[in-house]
Amino acid sequence: MQLKGKTAIVTGSTSGIGLGIAEAFAREGAEVVINGLGSPADIEAALARVKAHGRRVAYDPANMLKPAEIAAMVAKAEKDFGRVDILVNNAGIQHVSPIEEFPIEKWDAIIAINLSSAFHAIRAAVPGMKKRKTGRIINMCSAHSLTASPYKAAYVAAKHGLAGLTKSVALELAEQGVTCNAISPGFVWTPLVEKQIPDLAKSEGISEADAKRKVLSRQPTRQFVTVEQVAALAVFLATEAAAPITGANYSIDGGWTAE
Repeated sequence: MQLKGKTAIVTGSTSGIGLGIAEAFAREGAEVVINGLGSPADIEAALARVKAHGRRVAYDPANMLKPAEIAAMVAKAEKDFGRVDILVNNAGIQHVSPIEEFPIEKWDAIIAINLSSAFHAIRAAVPGMKKRKTGRIINMCSAHSLTASPYKAAYVAAKHGLAGLTKSVALELAEQGVTCNAISPGFVWTPLVEKQIPDLAKSEGISEADAKRKVLSRQPTRQFVTVEQVAALAVFLATEAAAPITGANYSIDGGWTAE
Protein backbone atom coordinates (compact mmCIF):
# COMPACT_ATOMS: atom_id res chain seq x y z
CA MET A 1 0.00 0.00 0.00
CA GLN A 2 1.68 3.13 -1.27
CA LEU A 3 -0.14 5.62 1.00
CA LYS A 4 -0.35 3.71 4.27
CA GLY A 5 -0.15 6.03 7.28
CA LYS A 6 -1.12 9.10 5.22
CA THR A 7 -4.18 11.33 5.58
CA ALA A 8 -5.76 13.02 2.58
CA ILE A 9 -8.38 15.72 2.10
CA VAL A 10 -10.19 15.63 -1.25
CA THR A 11 -12.58 18.50 -1.93
CA GLY A 12 -15.57 17.98 -4.19
CA SER A 13 -15.39 14.24 -3.56
CA THR A 14 -18.96 13.09 -3.04
CA SER A 15 -19.18 12.08 -6.72
CA GLY A 16 -17.27 11.86 -9.99
CA ILE A 17 -13.52 12.37 -10.20
CA GLY A 18 -13.16 13.44 -6.58
CA LEU A 19 -14.87 10.32 -5.28
CA GLY A 20 -12.75 8.17 -7.55
CA ILE A 21 -9.58 9.77 -6.15
CA ALA A 22 -10.81 9.34 -2.56
CA GLU A 23 -11.49 5.65 -3.22
CA ALA A 24 -8.08 5.15 -4.85
CA PHE A 25 -6.32 6.80 -1.91
CA ALA A 26 -8.19 4.58 0.57
CA ARG A 27 -7.36 1.51 -1.52
CA GLU A 28 -3.69 2.46 -1.20
CA GLY A 29 -3.94 2.74 2.59
CA ALA A 30 -4.71 6.43 3.23
CA GLU A 31 -7.27 7.76 5.66
CA VAL A 32 -9.50 10.21 3.83
CA VAL A 33 -11.64 13.28 4.48
CA ILE A 34 -14.25 13.71 1.76
CA ASN A 35 -16.13 16.91 1.10
CA GLY A 36 -18.81 18.10 -1.28
CA LEU A 37 -22.45 18.55 -2.07
CA GLY A 38 -25.25 16.00 -2.16
CA SER A 39 -28.27 14.70 -0.36
CA PRO A 40 -27.72 12.86 2.94
CA ALA A 41 -28.24 9.61 1.05
CA ASP A 42 -25.67 10.58 -1.60
CA ILE A 43 -23.13 11.48 1.07
CA GLU A 44 -23.71 8.24 2.95
CA ALA A 45 -23.27 6.31 -0.28
CA ALA A 46 -19.99 8.12 -1.00
CA LEU A 47 -18.73 7.42 2.53
CA ALA A 48 -19.64 3.77 2.18
CA ARG A 49 -17.72 3.45 -1.08
CA VAL A 50 -14.56 4.87 0.48
CA LYS A 51 -14.98 2.98 3.77
CA ALA A 52 -15.26 -0.28 1.82
CA HIS A 53 -11.48 -0.22 1.53
CA GLY A 54 -11.09 -0.53 5.29
CA ARG A 55 -9.69 2.91 6.06
CA ARG A 56 -10.94 5.59 8.42
CA VAL A 57 -13.06 8.08 6.49
CA ALA A 58 -14.82 11.31 7.50
CA TYR A 59 -17.09 13.76 5.74
CA ASP A 60 -16.65 17.51 6.15
CA PRO A 61 -19.44 19.78 4.86
CA ALA A 62 -17.22 22.86 4.40
CA ASN A 63 -18.67 25.27 1.84
CA MET A 64 -16.03 26.10 -0.76
CA LEU A 65 -17.45 29.61 -1.02
CA LYS A 66 -16.51 30.30 2.62
CA PRO A 67 -12.80 30.67 3.47
CA ALA A 68 -13.36 30.22 7.21
CA GLU A 69 -15.09 26.88 6.66
CA ILE A 70 -12.26 25.70 4.39
CA ALA A 71 -9.67 26.57 7.04
CA ALA A 72 -11.78 24.89 9.71
CA MET A 73 -11.96 21.71 7.59
CA VAL A 74 -8.18 21.51 7.41
CA ALA A 75 -7.81 22.25 11.13
CA LYS A 76 -10.36 19.57 12.04
CA ALA A 77 -8.60 16.99 9.89
CA GLU A 78 -5.28 17.85 11.55
CA LYS A 79 -6.91 17.46 14.97
CA ASP A 80 -8.92 14.29 14.29
CA PHE A 81 -6.40 12.43 12.13
CA GLY A 82 -3.20 13.95 13.50
CA ARG A 83 -1.92 15.18 10.15
CA VAL A 84 -2.83 16.19 6.61
CA ASP A 85 -0.31 14.73 4.19
CA ILE A 86 -2.22 15.07 0.92
CA LEU A 87 -4.53 17.84 -0.24
CA VAL A 88 -6.49 17.45 -3.47
CA ASN A 89 -8.29 20.61 -4.60
CA ASN A 90 -10.94 19.12 -6.83
CA ALA A 91 -14.09 21.16 -6.15
CA GLY A 92 -15.42 22.93 -9.22
CA ILE A 93 -18.48 24.25 -11.02
CA GLN A 94 -19.17 25.35 -14.58
CA HIS A 95 -21.41 27.78 -16.45
CA VAL A 96 -21.60 28.38 -20.20
CA SER A 97 -22.61 31.78 -21.55
CA PRO A 98 -21.50 34.50 -24.01
CA ILE A 99 -19.22 36.95 -22.24
CA GLU A 100 -21.63 39.90 -22.57
CA GLU A 101 -24.40 37.84 -20.99
CA PHE A 102 -22.29 36.04 -18.40
CA PRO A 103 -24.03 36.46 -15.03
CA ILE A 104 -21.78 38.30 -12.59
CA GLU A 105 -22.81 36.04 -9.74
CA LYS A 106 -21.80 32.98 -11.80
CA TRP A 107 -18.40 34.52 -12.55
CA ASP A 108 -17.84 35.22 -8.85
CA ALA A 109 -18.92 31.72 -7.79
CA ILE A 110 -16.76 29.93 -10.39
CA ILE A 111 -13.66 31.95 -9.48
CA ALA A 112 -14.35 31.36 -5.78
CA ILE A 113 -14.92 27.61 -6.00
CA ASN A 114 -12.54 26.65 -8.81
CA LEU A 115 -9.63 28.90 -7.83
CA SER A 116 -9.92 30.75 -4.52
CA SER A 117 -10.98 27.67 -2.55
CA ALA A 118 -7.71 26.00 -3.54
CA PHE A 119 -5.76 29.00 -2.25
CA HIS A 120 -7.61 28.91 1.07
CA ALA A 121 -7.10 25.16 1.50
CA ILE A 122 -3.40 25.34 0.59
CA ARG A 123 -2.89 28.29 2.93
CA ALA A 124 -4.39 26.27 5.79
CA ALA A 125 -2.59 22.99 5.05
CA VAL A 126 0.92 24.24 4.33
CA PRO A 127 2.01 25.07 7.93
CA GLY A 128 1.50 21.46 9.03
CA MET A 129 3.18 20.10 5.92
CA LYS A 130 6.19 22.38 6.37
CA LYS A 131 6.46 21.39 10.02
CA ARG A 132 6.54 17.70 9.09
CA LYS A 133 8.78 18.37 6.04
CA THR A 134 6.47 16.36 3.81
CA GLY A 135 3.29 16.95 1.84
CA ARG A 136 1.56 16.55 -1.48
CA ILE A 137 -0.75 19.19 -2.97
CA ILE A 138 -2.64 18.22 -6.12
CA ASN A 139 -4.76 20.78 -7.95
CA MET A 140 -7.35 19.40 -10.34
CA CYS A 141 -7.15 21.67 -13.33
CA SER A 142 -8.47 20.85 -16.80
CA ALA A 143 -7.45 20.92 -20.43
CA HIS A 144 -8.87 24.43 -20.06
CA SER A 145 -5.87 25.34 -17.92
CA LEU A 146 -3.84 25.08 -21.12
CA THR A 147 -6.28 26.07 -23.85
CA ALA A 148 -9.63 27.80 -24.14
CA SER A 149 -13.16 27.33 -25.40
CA PRO A 150 -15.76 29.98 -26.18
CA TYR A 151 -18.51 30.76 -23.68
CA LYS A 152 -16.51 29.42 -20.73
CA ALA A 153 -14.76 32.62 -19.68
CA ALA A 154 -14.90 32.09 -15.92
CA TYR A 155 -13.97 28.42 -16.01
CA VAL A 156 -11.04 28.98 -18.36
CA ALA A 157 -9.82 31.95 -16.32
CA ALA A 158 -10.08 29.99 -13.06
CA LYS A 159 -8.26 26.95 -14.43
CA HIS A 160 -5.49 29.05 -15.94
CA GLY A 161 -5.19 30.76 -12.56
CA LEU A 162 -5.05 27.43 -10.75
CA ALA A 163 -2.23 26.28 -13.01
CA GLY A 164 -0.32 29.46 -12.13
CA LEU A 165 -1.02 29.00 -8.41
CA THR A 166 0.37 25.47 -8.70
CA LYS A 167 3.68 26.75 -10.05
CA SER A 168 4.00 29.51 -7.48
CA VAL A 169 3.28 27.22 -4.53
CA ALA A 170 5.69 24.61 -5.90
CA LEU A 171 8.52 27.14 -5.98
CA GLU A 172 7.78 28.40 -2.48
CA LEU A 173 7.82 24.90 -1.00
CA ALA A 174 10.56 23.33 -3.13
CA GLU A 175 12.98 23.01 -0.20
CA GLN A 176 10.34 21.98 2.35
CA GLY A 177 9.63 18.42 1.20
CA VAL A 178 6.23 19.53 -0.12
CA THR A 179 5.24 19.21 -3.77
CA CYS A 180 2.45 20.95 -5.66
CA ASN A 181 1.29 19.64 -9.02
CA ALA A 182 -1.73 19.90 -11.30
CA ILE A 183 -3.73 17.32 -13.21
CA SER A 184 -5.52 18.54 -16.33
CA PRO A 185 -8.07 16.04 -17.65
CA GLY A 186 -9.97 16.34 -20.88
CA PHE A 187 -13.46 14.88 -21.11
CA VAL A 188 -13.87 12.28 -18.36
CA TRP A 189 -16.66 9.69 -18.33
CA THR A 190 -18.46 10.60 -15.10
CA PRO A 191 -22.10 10.15 -14.08
CA LEU A 192 -22.63 13.84 -14.87
CA VAL A 193 -21.32 13.49 -18.44
CA GLU A 194 -23.21 10.23 -18.89
CA LYS A 195 -26.46 12.03 -18.07
CA GLN A 196 -25.65 14.88 -20.46
CA ILE A 197 -25.29 12.68 -23.55
CA PRO A 198 -29.03 11.87 -23.97
CA ASP A 199 -29.89 15.53 -23.37
CA LEU A 200 -27.44 16.65 -26.05
CA ALA A 201 -28.75 14.03 -28.47
CA LYS A 202 -32.33 15.13 -27.90
CA SER A 203 -31.61 18.86 -28.15
CA GLU A 204 -29.72 18.47 -31.45
CA GLY A 205 -31.84 15.70 -32.95
CA ILE A 206 -28.96 13.26 -33.23
CA SER A 207 -28.24 9.79 -31.92
CA GLU A 208 -26.52 9.25 -28.59
CA ALA A 209 -23.55 7.78 -30.46
CA ASP A 210 -23.29 10.96 -32.53
CA ALA A 211 -23.64 13.04 -29.36
CA LYS A 212 -20.67 11.20 -27.85
CA ARG A 213 -18.66 11.75 -31.01
CA LYS A 214 -19.47 15.46 -30.92
CA VAL A 215 -18.36 15.77 -27.29
CA LEU A 216 -15.12 13.91 -28.08
CA SER A 217 -14.35 15.87 -31.25
CA ARG A 218 -11.56 17.78 -29.48
CA GLN A 219 -9.87 14.62 -28.11
CA PRO A 220 -7.77 12.99 -30.84
CA THR A 221 -8.12 9.54 -29.25
CA ARG A 222 -11.91 9.89 -29.55
CA GLN A 223 -12.10 8.15 -26.19
CA PHE A 224 -13.27 9.43 -22.81
CA VAL A 225 -10.70 9.50 -20.03
CA THR A 226 -11.87 7.30 -17.14
CA VAL A 227 -12.14 8.33 -13.51
CA GLU A 228 -9.85 5.42 -12.64
CA GLN A 229 -7.14 6.74 -14.95
CA VAL A 230 -7.24 10.19 -13.36
CA ALA A 231 -7.24 8.65 -9.87
CA ALA A 232 -4.22 6.51 -10.70
CA LEU A 233 -2.27 9.62 -11.69
CA ALA A 234 -3.31 11.33 -8.44
CA VAL A 235 -2.11 8.32 -6.45
CA PHE A 236 1.26 8.43 -8.19
CA LEU A 237 1.71 12.14 -7.50
CA ALA A 238 0.95 11.47 -3.82
CA THR A 239 3.66 8.83 -3.44
CA GLU A 240 7.31 9.06 -2.51
CA ALA A 241 8.22 8.09 -6.08
CA ALA A 242 6.90 11.49 -7.20
CA ALA A 243 9.00 13.47 -4.71
CA PRO A 244 11.14 15.13 -7.43
CA ILE A 245 8.06 16.24 -9.38
CA THR A 246 6.73 19.67 -8.47
CA GLY A 247 5.22 22.56 -10.38
CA ALA A 248 4.11 20.19 -13.16
CA ASN A 249 0.79 20.22 -15.00
CA TYR A 250 -0.07 16.74 -16.22
CA SER A 251 -2.35 16.56 -19.25
CA ILE A 252 -4.58 13.48 -19.33
CA ASP A 253 -6.77 14.51 -22.22
CA GLY A 254 -6.46 12.05 -25.09
CA GLY A 255 -4.15 14.46 -26.95
CA TRP A 256 -6.49 17.48 -26.77
CA THR A 257 -3.79 20.00 -25.83
CA ALA A 258 -1.20 18.48 -28.19
CA GLU A 259 -3.02 19.99 -31.18
